[in-house]
Parts: sequence; C-alpha cells; structure tokens
Amino acid sequence: MVRDYYGILGIERGAGPDEIKRAYRRLARELHPDVNPDPEAQERFREVSTAYEVLTDPEKRRIVDLGGDPLSNGGAGGGADPFSAFGFGDIMDAFFGAAGGGRGRGPRSRVQPGADALIRMQLNLEECATGVQRELAVDTAVVCSDCGGSGCAPGCSPTVCDICGGSGEVQTVQRSFLGQVVTSRPCPTCRGFGEVIPDPCRQCAGDGRVRVRRSVGVRIPAGVADGMRVRLAGQGEVGAGGGPAGDLYVEVEEIPHDVFTRDGADLHCTVSLPMTAAALGTTLPLPTLDGVEELHVEPGTQTGTVRTLRGKGMPRLRSTGRVDGQGDLMVHIDVAVPTKLDKEQIELLRQLARLRGEEQPDLAVGSRNGHGLFSRLRDSFGGR
Repeated sequence: MVRDYYGILGIERGAGPDEIKRAYRRLARELHPDVNPDPEAQERFREVSTAYEVLTDPEKRRIVDLGGDPLSNGGAGGGADPFSAFGFGDIMDAFFGAAGGGRGRGPRSRVQPGADALIRMQLNLEECATGVQRELAVDTAVVCSDCGGSGCAPGCSPTVCDICGGSGEVQTVQRSFLGQVVTSRPCPTCRGFGEVIPDPCRQCAGDGRVRVRRSVGVRIPAGVADGMRVRLAGQGEVGAGGGPAGDLYVEVEEIPHDVFTRDGADLHCTVSLPMTAAALGTTLPLPTLDGVEELHVEPGTQTGTVRTLRGKGMPRLRSTGRVDGQGDLMVHIDVAVPTKLDKEQIELLRQLARLRGEEQPDLAVGSRNGHGLFSRLRDSFGGR
C-alpha cells in the first residue's frame, strides 16, 4: 500500500520546500522521543522523519507525485533511523532555529545613521497661495562640539573590549539531548561594539551628540495644502557616534478660512443675494485672492446657481503659467427669501403675485413638460 507522505506531514501535495520544513519542525518538536516518551509518539516521529526525507529529495518526491513509493522495496519506511533521514542542522533548526548555529556577526559600528524629525507649521489660505519663507526653531541632536562625535574625552581613544576580544559577541555553550548548543549574544560590556571608551566625553557622555535648539530656514512653495510636507535633507537628528543626520520634515497645517473652502486647487464660496437682486440681476464686488473682482448676476438667477471664475483659485504645485497653473473659484448663489415684512411690503408682493398669476401657485414636482403636479392630476381624472 502506497503511503501518503504529504498526509503524514499534514500538507498539500503542492507544498513548497519552506512549508515542508515548517511542518516537519512543528511535528518534530511534539513527537521527538526526548520530548514525548510515548511509544506511539516515537513511531509517529519515525514516520514523520521518513516523510521529510522523501519529500525533500527531488527524485524521491517525483516518484511520490507519480503515484509510487520510493521506499517500498528498500523497507526503509519501517526501520529507518529517524536521525539518518535528515542532517543534524535540520534537527537544530527544528528545535532552536537559526540560534543553534552559533555563528557570529561581528561587532556593530558605533556610528549610526540619525532619525528623521518632524515639525508642524500653521499657514492661512493666503500664505498657502503665495508661499512663505520662515526661520524655524527646532530641537534636534547635533554633533558634540567637544569630541567631534567620537564620544571620547580629549586625549582618549577607544580600546578593544577585554571580554569579547573585539568581536562584539560572547558565546555560551549549553548541553541538550542533541549535544552541545552554542549560542551568541551581544557582549554586555561593550554592547556589541567590540570596543569600549575608557574616558567618555563629559558633554555628551560618550554618545557623540548633544541636543540643542537651532534655527533652520525653510521655504514653503505656493500651492501647498493641509498635510503636505516639505523635506529638508540632512537637517534631522544626528546619529549616535556622530553618524549622518536624518531629514527634517515640515508639515503644513492649513487654518480654515472664513470665506473660502478648498478643494485641491479650486476654491468655493457662497454669496447670499436678496430675492429682488436675484430677480432683477445685479453686479457686486467679490473679494478673491488676487483682489476684488466684479461678479455679474443675471436676472432670474436661482438658488444653487454656480458661477465659475476661471483662474481665480489656488496655484497648483510645480506649475508654470497662469492659465493651467491656477485653479478656479466657484461662486455658489443663495437667494435669500425675506422672513420679516411690513404691511406695505406684503401688499406689494401680493400685487406682484396677482400680476404674475401666482396667487395660487401650482406645485411643480418632477415635471418634464412644464405642467405642475396638480394640473397633471386634474388632467388624469378628466378634469373632475
């Protein structure tokens, strides 16, 4: 009977080498005789080891995929030594991962790259439109002026660590059922640097950098919007040991405007017109970012009408030219209906309603042919 090697490891037939290895590691940690002394577990461990041997051998796996059993004639499936089915390194990986190898990585550099820094700048709409140049006060780490980033006091230099001998690592040996396991960890004396500073700098305490407040000039281009960032290369935090500085990012916080709302490069505003001005038409001065413009309102303008003033919006970033590089200003018309009228005004409006035949207005809901709702209902019932 052909054995299901994939089923023994609990994997699909198309499993890759990494998935096969992970399945074996998981089962080996559960079934190894030194972990689980149950006889059934030992037999199960033997089967798992044999399946791992077969599926990690390309030729044997090919036979399995063709429906055969590469061990059917050799009898290896029942009596094979599980430790002969794979290398000692595979056993170490199953229980300890990469830590079992004990291979050192060498000392790490005391000079480390610095981190990026972030500062926020508030701008109003006009400043976002024109761009600004400012001096910012920032608190960042800079190279220590006393030691120049070395971390050593004057006349002193780093020396090789006596504990790790300059390797930056110390090794420990532990005994297990598989023999000796060698593990490496950073040297606690030199912290993995491989060298120590016998006399640290008094100003930076051996770190090679100090924190100060300094002034940085920044130019914000025209057309920036809320949340955008300007990058100042090399103006961030200096790294440990005098390492290269990171970048400084200036993030824009746009203050909401009293009149305009922004949609990318376009601006929107609302103009409230008296009912009479909307009916008769008018011209009124409209403030924009470029100065006062005349807004012409046609007679009979309705609420919700939008007038577009081309090129009167915000400048677009990295654009040249006035036409393509500028957004538009959308003016939304809101017709204000009076709520408080005196007797004379009421009488004048009633006269207007009589002249226009609007004393009893017809409700026009969803009309496409100009007929109101009531007139269409009346027509549908034959005028009854």
